[in-house]
Amino acid sequence: MVSADSNAQSDQEPEGFGSALVDEAARRDAALGDVDWAALPDGAVRGTFDAPSGPLATLSMGTPGNPRVLLIPGATGSKEDFVLMLPGLAAAGYFVLSCDIAGQYESAAAGPENLAPPRAHYDYELFTNDLLAMLDADDGPAHVVGYSFAAIVAQVALSRRPEKFRSLTLLSCPPEPGQSFRGVQRIGRFSGWVNPRVGAALMIWGIRVNVVRVLPNRIRFVNYRFRFTRRSSVRDIVGLMQHAPDLRAVLSEAALPKFVAVGEHDLWPLALHRRFAQLIGARIAVYRGGHSPSETSPHQMSRDLIELYRST
Repeated sequence: MVSADSNAQSDQEPEGFGSALVDEAARRDAALGDVDWAALPDGAVRGTFDAPSGPLATLSMGTPGNPRVLLIPGATGSKEDFVLMLPGLAAAGYFVLSCDIAGQYESAAAGPENLAPPRAHYDYELFTNDLLAMLDADDGPAHVVGYSFAAIVAQVALSRRPEKFRSLTLLSCPPEPGQSFRGVQRIGRFSGWVNPRVGAALMIWGIRVNVVRVLPNRIRFVNYRFRFTRRSSVRDIVGLMQHAPDLRAVLSEAALPKFVAVGEHDLWPLALHRRFAQLIGARIAVYRGGHSPSETSPHQMSRDLIELYRST
């Protein structure tokens, strides 16, 4: 279930939710094992969306025409980061669509050179316009889940087109504006000295050497998609995350369900995520694991999203 309003939690740890709740969803997540991330669930459909920046590779599941859920991954990620969530959301009556964002994995051909006029770098405008184009591809609003960097993009899109959002879920979202890496545990105090090129190199190195010790199939898939992801897109995204816009007041005033989802061992301390959720008036959930609840707690997160969506 989704937790009580975060304002009622004050300075306490989020309780009674996610990592603290033992139910069938939690048991299924605990039994996941070493998932084959290249395998798709029955009924999942590969496709392409013609975004302003170029072709974006997609995965969808469910009946077109049902309420939409857009699942947007972050830097160095891909649509497969949500693959374990597709069946549950589709079975609950939603049409679910995920994509690789511009420059990443199978959307590597999408980039600023395709814009009119062409631009030299990936920027917030590019990623925001791609998301808004996906929202405009169908009538009515959609539920939007933004993961990490894409959570920032989703906030920008909401500030521009709030009528296209049924709800907003910020998954492992950088909880502070500006130099968003400054709050990262242990290394955040050094982040202001690192330029985007070095930051991107360090990010990719940390993922490749498996610093967080993910399972063999996962690291194998992650390294495979690095063959396609454009380093320039990662470099530009790191630079954008060093200048994250402050949209907390806009989010606080937005009259729609808001949900902050995070792992108990995320890059940023839970205290910062709690404060962020309180400031924007969002519900919050904490799951076992680190920065990737959609991969490590997909059944629990799907359970909570379904409850959130049914509450709208």
